[in-house]
Amino acid sequence: MDKKTREKYKQIFLYAVLIILDVIILFPFMVMISASLKSLNEIRVSPYTLIPETFHFDNYRTFFQSGNWALYFYNSAMIAVVTTVVSLLTNSIAGYAFARLHFYGKNLLFKLALIGMMVPMQTVIISVYLKVKTIPFAGGNNLFGQGGTGLLNTTWGVIAPLLAGAFGLFLCKQFFESFPTSLDEAAKIDGCSNIRIFFTIYAPLSKPILATLAILKFTDGWNQYTWPLIITNSDRGRTVQLALAMFRGSSVVKWDLLMAGTIVTCIPVLILFLALQKYYVQGIVVDGLKG
Repeated sequence: MDKKTREKYKQIFLYAVLIILDVIILFPFMVMISASLKSLNEIRVSPYTLIPETFHFDNYRTFFQSGNWALYFYNSAMIAVVTTVVSLLTNSIAGYAFARLHFYGKNLLFKLALIGMMVPMQTVIISVYLKVKTIPFAGGNNLFGQGGTGLLNTTWGVIAPLLAGAFGLFLCKQFFESFPTSLDEAAKIDGCSNIRIFFTIYAPLSKPILATLAILKFTDGWNQYTWPLIITNSDRGRTVQLALAMFRGSSVVKWDLLMAGTIVTCIPVLILFLALQKYYVQGIVVDGLKG
């Protein structure tokens, strides 16, 4: 067997493995789509069949009529978009400062920031709740944060703790460190300040890493469940993930509506990923080359 034939068989084997992996990955999504088009009785029938006997597209109409989904989508979109935009701006600037600038205590500050990556939200959720509740001049509070509810039961109360995060800082810092120092020297010779260097040189070159961070932050904000569950107690502050939980009762789970709602709520994340996919792949390639 010559070299060309061996390479051809290797390619066939590789494509076969990839197809099998794709089927394994996509199978849960196919089951979810199938369940969203079935009646609840058909879903419970054993053995389970992937193709519905009757396509119940009215499941989607019933889903939208089951609650104020325009408000739920607005709340989740507000949380996801604000946290993503603010995180991209602050993490990229902070990452640039830690990677390219020299100032006293830089290494110590960066190590302290990384501690945030080691502390899960669940361990500090009570203290965060109390801080959100006692924010001065919010929700009827006075100067000392007393007398009202602060940012409880508001979208901004959900957003506030999600704005900070050490992971994005670490990601941007590692990316900016890969640039040669001659880039900064040439810009400073031309009279550019540090902030101008960042916005005119580094920011345009950071599309891969910023796209990766945007996908991760948007997905995290869109899928928030535990924190909104704790801080909100009315329909006004409910997110899509909390709203989906109303289809899961103590004794009955409305799988038909739950699957239909899950598909609909996945669409914004899917659209964002497809829009930024090119830059996301570039970011993976760049990290792989650096590694």
